[in-house]
Amino acid sequence: MTHTLEDFAAAAHRILAAEPNPQGREKVCALLREVLTDKAFVAKHLGDDVPERKIIYEDPQLGFCILAHVNHGAKESQPHDHGKYWAIYGQAEGETVMSDWQLVEPAKDGKPGKVRHVRAYPLKPGMAKLYNEGDIHSPRRDGPTRLIRLEGRNMEGQPRGTFERV
Repeated sequence: MTHTLEDFAAAAHRILAAEPNPQGREKVCALLREVLTDKAFVAKHLGDDVPERKIIYEDPQLGFCILAHVNHGAKESQPHDHGKYWAIYGQAEGETVMSDWQLVEPAKDGKPGKVRHVRAYPLKPGMAKLYNEGDIHSPRRDGPTRLIRLEGRNMEGQPRGTFERV
């Protein structure tokens, strides 16, 4: 089935408006898995000219964003959350190793919180994973990747938790 960005965004809007909770987000995550199998959608929105982070849709009513990410090399991010928002990571090409972390000590007095590694697992093409508010995670890639990601709100400039590994 062929998907358009407009149809995907409209479907995500309908789902999230009806179910503004983790169950609705899981439905959007399932829809994203379907979209990730559409080679024409991936080619159109994740071409070589796309930077590491590009907002391709921002919902004017609900505030969620759909982003395209084209990463050219290896990189590992520190454990983080999305503050009071959620995120869905969808793998289109390449592989991202995601890690989940458990909070050991919350941040205080300007110092980062402390976290313990719980598990690591690969996101392969066609896979998508929801991270709800407060879910601490970190992505690692060993080579080029292409992703479609949704954020509950554009995270540029939004406060989010920072953490140290213990």
